[in-house]
Amino acid sequence: MMNFSFEPLRDWFTQEKRDFPWRKKPTPYGVWVSEVMLQQTRASVVIPYYLRWMERFPSVHSLANTSIEEVIKLWEGLGYYARARALWEGARTIVSRFGGVVPSRFEDLAEVKGLGPYTIGAILSFAFHQKAPAVDGNVLRVVSRFLAIEEEVDRQVIQKKIRQFVVDLLPDREPWVIMEAVIELGATICTKRPLCERCPLAGDCRAYRTGREMELPKKKKKAAITILRRKVPVILFEEWVLLQKHEGRQVMSGLYEFPYFDEKEREEAFYPGRLVLEGKLAEVQHTFTRYKAWLFPTVWRAEERKEVAGYEWVSRVRLAELPFSSGHRKICKNIGKE
Repeated sequence: MMNFSFEPLRDWFTQEKRDFPWRKKPTPYGVWVSEVMLQQTRASVVIPYYLRWMERFPSVHSLANTSIEEVIKLWEGLGYYARARALWEGARTIVSRFGGVVPSRFEDLAEVKGLGPYTIGAILSFAFHQKAPAVDGNVLRVVSRFLAIEEEVDRQVIQKKIRQFVVDLLPDREPWVIMEAVIELGATICTKRPLCERCPLAGDCRAYRTGREMELPKKKKKAAITILRRKVPVILFEEWVLLQKHEGRQVMSGLYEFPYFDEKEREEAFYPGRLVLEGKLAEVQHTFTRYKAWLFPTVWRAEERKEVAGYEWVSRVRLAELPFSSGHRKICKNIGKE
């Protein structure tokens, strides 16, 4: 294995690590929740959500015993809602199979919904203080530069190589400290635009020593962003509004949205009764997964309350308590300002 000095990294982490609530007294459940929230989301955004979550669901049992609707509502605004559903389903699995106690073996954790190798490694390392690798995007970036790996790091064979390097790297004494230090290094120093002059590993980093830190890591090209332009009719009858709730395994499962249609369609045509156009609301931009959607909401008044398959009438006073996708939540807030 390449020359790797633990002490500079340990000293750097001790002095520079960020103060996060999930780091104060790490528990298996708290580490699990924080790591799921941190997927695809900046730590500064996660903090208030984590605090609210742990106040409302302080244990696996409290999470497992609530409704998925309440879970989704508390998650609202954090995006990637499949994470919330996986946490809820995972909690129910832990209650049914392990008595509500987060297990400390990799094989047992692998049975829990939504737990992949990284999250399992984080739980075993940070909460149970085991010598376990937790390899996320930050670690991939640090190691690929440290070793000057020329192959694309999103290939499974390369990730396996990096994972093995981390396993060999971790010391017998406090391996969890070094594991978290590498993750922190990737999040704050060894970023897309690295701050190599501040890095405790710079002296042994092959990419830095050969001037290739900006070239690495290499990745496959991302799929292009798809632009969507949608008409969104907000249909009102007295104090009721027509909504749809997504079900199944869709990206937006469990969330409410207003009806929406392609910009070339007549948005009012789906309603079986007469509608009167009352005005327009502010345009909304909404980004999710690989889509960027432009939403063009209009307000319509229904002369009769008709039932529409796949939709339900909801009292306007309930809008604030229902979980909406972020784009449609913005529309919600603009109702009444028209």
